[in-house]
Amino acid sequence: MGKYIAHVKESDGEWSVQSLRDHLKNVAEIASDFAKSFSNDDWVRAAGILHDIGKSSKEWQEYISNRSGYSDAPVTETSFGKVTHSTHGAAWAFKEWPDIGKVIAYLIAGHHGGLPDWFHEMRVGGGLEHRLKKEEIDKLPEVAEDITDYVNHHLKKPNSLPCDSQLESEQIHLWIRMLYSCLVDADFLDTEEFMNPENGSLRNGYLSINELKSQFDAYMDSLKKDSRLSQVNNIREEILSQCRKTAEETPGLFSLTVPTGGGKTLSSMAFALDHALKHRKDRIIMVIPYTSIIEQTAEVYKRIFGIENVLEHHSSLDPSEETQRSRLASENWDAPIIVTTSVRFFESLFAAKPSSCRRLHNIVNSVVILDEAQMLPTNYLKPILYSIKGLISLFKVTMVLCTATQPAIRDKIFTKGNGEHYSLLDDIPCREMMVKPTPLELTSKLQRVTIETLEKPISDWYEVAEKLTCFHSVLCVVNTRKDCRELFELMPEGTLHLSANMCGEHRSETIDLIKQRLERNESVRVISTQLVEAGVDFDFPVVFRAMAGFDSIAQAAGRCNREGLLPEKGKVFVFEPPNQPPAGSLRKGAQTGREILSVDSEGCRDLLPDTVKRYFQLYYSGLLTFDSKEIVDLLSSNVHPDLNIQFRTAAERFRMIDDQYQQSVVIWYEGEKANSFDLIDELRRFGPKREIMRKLQRFTITIPKYVFEEIQDSFESIHDIWCQYTDSAYDEVLGFVDNTSSVL
Repeated sequence: MGKYIAHVKESDGEWSVQSLRDHLKNVAEIASDFAKSFSNDDWVRAAGILHDIGKSSKEWQEYISNRSGYSDAPVTETSFGKVTHSTHGAAWAFKEWPDIGKVIAYLIAGHHGGLPDWFHEMRVGGGLEHRLKKEEIDKLPEVAEDITDYVNHHLKKPNSLPCDSQLESEQIHLWIRMLYSCLVDADFLDTEEFMNPENGSLRNGYLSINELKSQFDAYMDSLKKDSRLSQVNNIREEILSQCRKTAEETPGLFSLTVPTGGGKTLSSMAFALDHALKHRKDRIIMVIPYTSIIEQTAEVYKRIFGIENVLEHHSSLDPSEETQRSRLASENWDAPIIVTTSVRFFESLFAAKPSSCRRLHNIVNSVVILDEAQMLPTNYLKPILYSIKGLISLFKVTMVLCTATQPAIRDKIFTKGNGEHYSLLDDIPCREMMVKPTPLELTSKLQRVTIETLEKPISDWYEVAEKLTCFHSVLCVVNTRKDCRELFELMPEGTLHLSANMCGEHRSETIDLIKQRLERNESVRVISTQLVEAGVDFDFPVVFRAMAGFDSIAQAAGRCNREGLLPEKGKVFVFEPPNQPPAGSLRKGAQTGREILSVDSEGCRDLLPDTVKRYFQLYYSGLLTFDSKEIVDLLSSNVHPDLNIQFRTAAERFRMIDDQYQQSVVIWYEGEKANSFDLIDELRRFGPKREIMRKLQRFTITIPKYVFEEIQDSFESIHDIWCQYTDSAYDEVLGFVDNTSSVL
């Protein structure tokens, strides 16, 4: 057994070899330790023993020796362009264990290339069904006899029931992904330990939950000592106290319904730490919709817990804030506090690639705070709610739905064929943290604004600009980037612009500038898209909001009189814009918002929780589907009773940000900390190295492909990355500018 190579490396002329026996044994042990948290360690132990048995073939041993330079043996190429080794173990399990072998076959066959579809004629090599056919197995090189003896001696058939036998048909895929996550992370880690052992020390040394709680309590004590006496701060203290009290309750599903400005960021963390300590949870995961809020939230947590204990994981992360330790932690989320986007979190739960799935097992036995829960995309709501249910009921996750505007996702909103409705979460008790004071009482106590609808229709953007100019400081939120630019260009000098046409670096600097001006009580007028609505800590005396969904109106109101320092209530004016939002969810939201404002003007004026609930009920009742890509059907064992699951197709379809019709481009921008000019030059000279690409994310925007095709001459392709080429494509105030046709 010791003669078979699993991995080989050379350093200073000296060769080191990891034997296949050691690698199989190590992966089996590491993976089974991971899966003990959900009582399925025997499944992944079996997968670990089997996953690389194909490496014992003569062809693969020659292949690895030659490719590494360890020997000059000739390389044997297969019809796939390389020597395969992942199908052997899959075939062994499928043949020897007809009842459960298909589950293990998925894990092993996909441990490098990703979880496969069961059938897919169009893919290279076909689906797993094709790979496990007898004629395909016969084409594989034989596994060495002594490896077969080793497997027979060490392998035991799994006998534990999947997740204590509570598995529902729609959650089979989630269970298989959890097993897969344990296997691929164990494979990565054992390979890393051999190839790059210096990384191992960087994966340890985090503070315990108890130590993190001590730091948090000390911070909160100092914050209370230094804070001014005000009604808002007194209410925040009540909210904090109630969250800590609720943390004593048994794990499960909770809601935290607190008006904007009530201190949810700190109070939800207080709940999470106390709850994790009480119930021995392993980590806390904060899931946030927008990167602008993530940067703000992560900054607070890093100040409390230390940068080394908080992993900020999203595409727009400033690379200067990264360390080697945080880069390693982002691979598998083994840090104690994770701050990530809802896109990354939920797409990981439906992913097929090993790099995306390896972190999943570290979600087990955690506290997950789903911030701004109302922003869950309705076209994927059904598969998302199934996954939330599975995490809670099967994988010991405590989930918190945290928002000022709770969506009605526990109401009966999903239409059956017979016209009835049902909810996916109605059989999971959901406990509202705010028992005393209640959400209604909090709304009354924190009532710092009134909502007023402008009765007279707005004829054009000139009229809006005229109204805004009357105020010393005002925020106006509109529905599209095009609206944002058109209105901004009519405003007086000094007005600031915010939209997704600006790159991440540009947006962050503008948000900081707005906050500084507000703190100095300087005049500041801002025209923005809805990117400011969820969690950006602005405090304007007056806010205008173009007609939209009532949740968006309520969130915009959260940027008005946030600290309650005005002598009177802040004013939020809702107006009908000169043009309607684009067709789809924005227009549907605006139509429903208009309806709820007309039938419940009093509840809307005071942002009452029941009015928010009625809005969501109305909005959901008008939707045709909550699974537009039919993700559930691809993954459900009801549809595929023989577990013929289409993992890869589902992963390709589950895209919370649909970039199929979008083009990513790198723009020219000189920021205070970095500029894209130097990075584009590095890309040109060194190619798309990981560090360069991470830095370029801060200077990347997406634009519709039809727009890009019109202005493609303004960009050049550098190593297949489209980069700005002419001065006219990006403005230092507006961001991307389309001067060849209509603006975005």
